[in-house]
Amino acid sequence: MKKLQTFSAVLLLLSLSAYAYTLQGKVVDESGSPISGANALLLSKNKSAVTDANGDFKIEEASLALQTDKSPSGSWSLHQGTLSISVSSATPLQVKVFDLVGNEVLSKRISGIGEHSLNLQKLSSHGKYVVNVQQGSRREVFTLSAGENISGTFLSGSSKSKVLKKELAESDVLRITADSFDTLTVELPNLDTTVTLALKKAEEVYAFGWAKGNTPVPTSGCGKTWTRVKSGSYDFVWSRGTRTIRIDIPDNYDNNKPYRLVFGMHCMGGWAGGVQQEGYYGLKPLDTEKTTIFVAPEGNGNYAPWGEEDYTLFDELLADLQSNLCIDSSRVFSTGFSYGSMFTNGLSRDHQDVLRGVAVYETADVNIWLPEHSGKPIAWMGVLGLQDDLCTPEMGRSARDTALKYASAEGKDATQEVATEYPGYGNHVCYNYTTVDQRFPVRWCTQNGGHIWDHKDPGASESWVPSATWDFITQF
Repeated sequence: MKKLQTFSAVLLLLSLSAYAYTLQGKVVDESGSPISGANALLLSKNKSAVTDANGDFKIEEASLALQTDKSPSGSWSLHQGTLSISVSSATPLQVKVFDLVGNEVLSKRISGIGEHSLNLQKLSSHGKYVVNVQQGSRREVFTLSAGENISGTFLSGSSKSKVLKKELAESDVLRITADSFDTLTVELPNLDTTVTLALKKAEEVYAFGWAKGNTPVPTSGCGKTWTRVKSGSYDFVWSRGTRTIRIDIPDNYDNNKPYRLVFGMHCMGGWAGGVQQEGYYGLKPLDTEKTTIFVAPEGNGNYAPWGEEDYTLFDELLADLQSNLCIDSSRVFSTGFSYGSMFTNGLSRDHQDVLRGVAVYETADVNIWLPEHSGKPIAWMGVLGLQDDLCTPEMGRSARDTALKYASAEGKDATQEVATEYPGYGNHVCYNYTTVDQRFPVRWCTQNGGHIWDHKDPGASESWVPSATWDFITQF
């Protein structure tokens, strides 16, 4: 208690006090890399600093110049943690060092003309300290940090000296802002501290579409209990009748977690049950982390199983699923083979607002009802067997070029980019277009083969198509 009283007496003598602190920090991104040019602002104090190339910033409360009594004669300096005091009078000096809370951390009496040294290396290099030097009736008070290299002179007669007083647990709110990052607001219980703050990359806003890796967009079905079958089939009543729907929901389904949704459209002569049995074109076995809900609707029962009215079926089915299941509405995909791929390709022309991307196996843009193109881009992947005599290479390339036309980046015509196709030997070739908007990639995979979806590389027992497709749709 006596030490605190001594410090208080010094402050009373000086008649005035000021708050003081040294707030140091580093601002980094989520990977730990420094962010330069970020602005750190203490809201109530309206004091700010900008981070340097290393992401570092410092905000300090400036000490006030205060009128004191006569000062001692001599000078002082601080270098590498050693406080040196040069005395030009034989009158002894009493040197006391206090932390900003008021605790005495060092006291030494100095006698004799000349230079005297005090070791301050045990003190924190980040904190501020008050040094009180008294020589008879003369007094000097100044502040320093043990890690500084500074110096000062005691002046004869009256002088202006510096004193700091910090209230215990002084707090404020620190706001960090940086271009392309979310604003971070942190309450600091103590301003005399060092902090490291990580900023999250801000969600980019576009006139249309999402950035890759965007935050999931949950549907209204999140939080609801799904009362239908989780793996199997059920009858779906829509505006024009009833259709059988095949569905597979992860067995650990969490109705508060948005899931990716993938549709599988069956071919002419096929059925939704066949798509389910084949694991939705081999994709379901690859969903080892159980992030995806798979759905296969039954076609219209006609020779051509998908027609104009099935676009209404798709709309109503998607709306029903999103209203009753927790789906990430920004990650909905459709796949299909042959006539199912032609229907999926048709959806890619005017359903860009609800479909993130499509994968079509042996597709064409003829002999099926197609909507007018909306002019909006979509992620599009095509698989083509170069010997397909039903959905011929020319038909597949035509559908691909339509997707390329509207997915082009910076006004470039992506149809002018020539894709590398299978040369007639070796493994399949998947070509990723470079002149498209990278948010809407176009992938073109080719190999020798006929009208099948599960192409295999020479000597392989399993098709490469599922893994190439899974890689394509999980990049978002």
